[in-house]
Amino acid sequence: MNSTPSLPPTTRLAFIGGGNMASAIIGGLLRQGLAPTQIDVVEPFEAQRAKLAADFGVQVHAAPSPALAQAQVVVWAVKPQTFQDAARDCAAHTRAALHLSVAAGIRSDSMATWLGTERIVRAMPNTPALVGQGMTGLYARPAASAEDRALVEAVVGTTGRFLWLPQEVDLDAVTALSGSGPAYVFYFLEAMRRAGTEMGLSADTATQLAIGTFAGAAHLAQQASEPPEVLRERVTSKGGTTYAALTALAERGVADAFVAAMHAARGRARELGDEFGG
Repeated sequence: MNSTPSLPPTTRLAFIGGGNMASAIIGGLLRQGLAPTQIDVVEPFEAQRAKLAADFGVQVHAAPSPALAQAQVVVWAVKPQTFQDAARDCAAHTRAALHLSVAAGIRSDSMATWLGTERIVRAMPNTPALVGQGMTGLYARPAASAEDRALVEAVVGTTGRFLWLPQEVDLDAVTALSGSGPAYVFYFLEAMRRAGTEMGLSADTATQLAIGTFAGAAHLAQQASEPPEVLRERVTSKGGTTYAALTALAERGVADAFVAAMHAARGRARELGDEFGG
């Protein structure tokens, strides 16, 4: 696990967008000891504002206001297609802040132009952040100081693990592997449940077996010093049941299709940056 610094006790944060990822981070920050009064959220949808206020007690706003100027860190948790308009509405109030974006695809060059600052860090988290088991890739622009990076680590560290990337273009690959990755796991869980029911198990039994197997295998891989191919070989006896299953997958080109799927996800991340980067 990462060694995560703590936020200074007087830190104020503003979230632009209050959806699932913002909620995951806010929940983590409150568990770390930050007071709800130290967090402002700009969220245009009334029902979501009410939920945020009820769940967390944070201060919610329908639109940007001068109150944003109090934030040392601004977290951008908006959809890529709305980022530019939201940034232009907020920029006058947030130029002194450190900016942390969790929006897929939108490049930091575009953010710097819209926000009028170079203190920008991009993050690509994933949905297990909702249960404190997220995996986040991070990239900081050169103007982000060591102190800025420590602030970011304190924020995203509340949702799970993180790692820093040397170049921004790598975030598109992170999006393809871990950002979209939970959907791949759920996809395979669906397939395993289907197979289990076709072989006579109840859907509940098949689901529990599949989830337990994924969780255990992932934990084993995390603890092991060997690469995945060695772990796979250890449970694959020539002529055995696992060998039969993996042979069937190879004959159908599953590995190649899986790799192609992640290339498609990376390509779409690049397209988002081109399409909505301004």
